[in-house]
Amino acid sequence: MSISKNKRVEVFIDGVTTQGWGVGHIDGFAVFVANAAIGDTILVHIIKVKKNYAIGKLLDIIIPSPNRYEPDCPVFSQCGGCAYRHITYDSELNIKYKQVKDAFSRIAHMDIKPQPIISANNIDRYRNKAQFPVGFDGELKIGFYAPYSHRIINCRDCKLQPKEFTTALQVFDEFLLQNHIPIYNEKENKGLLRHIYLRKADATEEILACAVINGDALPNANILAEKLKDALPNLKGFLININKSDTNVILGDKCKLIWGQDYITDVLCGCKFRISPLSFYQVNSSQAKMLYEKAQDYASLNSDDILLDLYCGTGTIGLTMASKVKKLIGVEIVESAVKDANINAQINNITNAKFICDDASNAVKKMIENDELPSVVLVDPPRKGLSPELISTIAAIKPNRIVYISCDPATLARDCALFKTSNYTVKELTPVDMFPRTAHVECVVLMSKVQN
Repeated sequence: MSISKNKRVEVFIDGVTTQGWGVGHIDGFAVFVANAAIGDTILVHIIKVKKNYAIGKLLDIIIPSPNRYEPDCPVFSQCGGCAYRHITYDSELNIKYKQVKDAFSRIAHMDIKPQPIISANNIDRYRNKAQFPVGFDGELKIGFYAPYSHRIINCRDCKLQPKEFTTALQVFDEFLLQNHIPIYNEKENKGLLRHIYLRKADATEEILACAVINGDALPNANILAEKLKDALPNLKGFLININKSDTNVILGDKCKLIWGQDYITDVLCGCKFRISPLSFYQVNSSQAKMLYEKAQDYASLNSDDILLDLYCGTGTIGLTMASKVKKLIGVEIVESAVKDANINAQINNITNAKFICDDASNAVKKMIENDELPSVVLVDPPRKGLSPELISTIAAIKPNRIVYISCDPATLARDCALFKTSNYTVKELTPVDMFPRTAHVECVVLMSKVQN
């Protein structure tokens, strides 16, 4: 059967992409379909044909997968934030586990059996941070972007967000309409309000609200603060963030405090952390605890160890391990994050921690020059992973153990293969489901030096 645009075809879904799209095959030709489930037989409208694959739109489910159930979100098929709200959680976990195993087999050429995936106790309402784009096209829209677009899907009650965020959006909605606040139009780079940004501390339940604006001031901001205070008893602060740039970056560099304080405090693994609008902090606190505990288990720290925490951010993971080691050295290239890390060390009375603002490779080279060699290295890089240069530099300092936390199984597998050429071997690998119902999966890997 030939595949052509606008053709309707029946497809059996036998796989899934790393983005959560279903994969079927017609005469060996791959067809990708959003919102399809492994085991579905579906009717598909072909909307795009490339050399090696086609993209189809789901028209009808002829025979549903045994793992499928009715999504409980009215905008699931439009929003794109959730990839797996139409299948059971067990099925989702199986998909993510297989993706990790396959990445190591296909990319690293390692036949590794990962440890069982660490599942989440709460698969809804777990996010402690949300950024809602705001738009106007005849009606006020607050929600999320449709996949691969900047078209806003109205969603005031996301199943992944705390109920308090829904309450906050209702307050913003009424305020914006009553006060005729100009809504930002990104095509023209005009208008005022761009995003609504909310954070919640899991342990203390404190809330921080922020309006991201294309200007220097928000009219009647004090009135909005009062309305938010009345609606949210745990609100600790309301700020505006100034972002006048013609950019897709959500936050600008400058915040103005309107009411209260400019941070909230959370507790994670026994440590207190101060979280401001610009702070990096894991968005699923309960699963972050599981992730950090697994990383600490792999690090196997003792009182003589020097722990090097590369890409340390605001110091969260390293500080939760500081009591176990002789010294903690954190490295982060973002200056504001290093400032937050030092504050977090102070509020936890941690005196054996030092945080350096530098590129990771430069910092490690300086440690070699100063003969300050760590016995354990922890890395938690961005999605792109580590550079070959940094991998070689880390291997050159010969740490006893390397603990690698990754948000992308593909780049993790690639980097583990490079570490192997530098005489380090993967001892154990554990996937962690940090973001239930989405396509993302986190991993923790323990590597040790091969004994000759």
